Amino acid sequence: MLIYVIDDNKTNLDFFSFIVRKLATDIQCECFAEPVEALSVCGVTMPDLVLIDFMMPIMDGHEFVRRFKTLPGAADIPVVMVTAATDRHIRRTALDIGVSDFLIKPVDSHEMRARLTNLLALRRGHLQLQDRNRWLADEVQKATQVIADHEMELILRLTKAAECRDPETGAHVLRMAHFSELIAGKVGYDRASRELILRAAPMHDIGKVGIPDMILLKPGRLDAVEMEMMKRHASIGHSILSRSESPLVSLAAEIALHHHEKFDGRGYPYGLVGEAIPLSARIVAVADVFDALTSPRPYKPAWTVHEARLYLLENSGKHMDPMCVDAFLSCWDEVLSIRERLVDD
Repeated sequence: MLIYVIDDNKTNLDFFSFIVRKLATDIQCECFAEPVEALSVCGVTMPDLVLIDFMMPIMDGHEFVRRFKTLPGAADIPVVMVTAATDRHIRRTALDIGVSDFLIKPVDSHEMRARLTNLLALRRGHLQLQDRNRWLADEVQKATQVIADHEMELILRLTKAAECRDPETGAHVLRMAHFSELIAGKVGYDRASRELILRAAPMHDIGKVGIPDMILLKPGRLDAVEMEMMKRHASIGHSILSRSESPLVSLAAEIALHHHEKFDGRGYPYGLVGEAIPLSARIVAVADVFDALTSPRPYKPAWTVHEARLYLLENSGKHMDPMCVDAFLSCWDEVLSIRERLVDD
């Protein structure tokens, strides 16, 4: 325990510090003749208790306490003020600004030891409670992370089930998920929301499990009838994921349903226009299109990143949300880094 003793009288400093050091073996005592210096030190190293005389030049005890209590972590630090027996107004004001207890001049050593011992016991209890709360918070965070990791594992296994019927690779869903997180960060999502879209994006095409092989695995382009059947994967995916109490699965359902909507209203399944399309789906649309273009498919070779970048620019405001396109292109180096890190097997 660290105690600061502040008094402009050297005799008082010596007397107070002698008593403080006798309280317990784990106590350190630092003495200050100038409250301004003590306040400066408090800004660097916070004590566990402050013992201060009221009557001092330049800065009295009240002013010190007012400034001290504004420092980070000082609100719960006990402060004992030494005053004269007749200073009732001073004591009332001191209580209002956060002083914990008083010692009346002339100070009785036995009373001082008892009061300081009690306050230090409270301080120790407070610190133990803080440690306990931090430990509990850490344990809750660990348990929550385990649940999130298991949830993510189930999601990836679910997407792998879809991959068994879909020529798109697992690396594709991981890349486009990380692209989606990049865009989300640029358009204002907080950390938790970015993490949510990172985990939800891989499920965007889960509805393809309900599409017949003759269409899903067709090596050439689909005709009009086949395309209409393929479009059903958006609503199928939504039906698989909807009505969940999990925020993650609910977001995935929203993305699955709307990620093929186009900004100009020419998309499906509802032909929504502009901001009527959920932002999560507009984000994933940019990420999905870019990675699909730069990945080989049975019906086309992979485009270069330069060709795909031009396509995004040309279709900004048509197929895709201009804000999301600009956000994606503004972190181009990170995009290329993700492509290098998550390559196809």
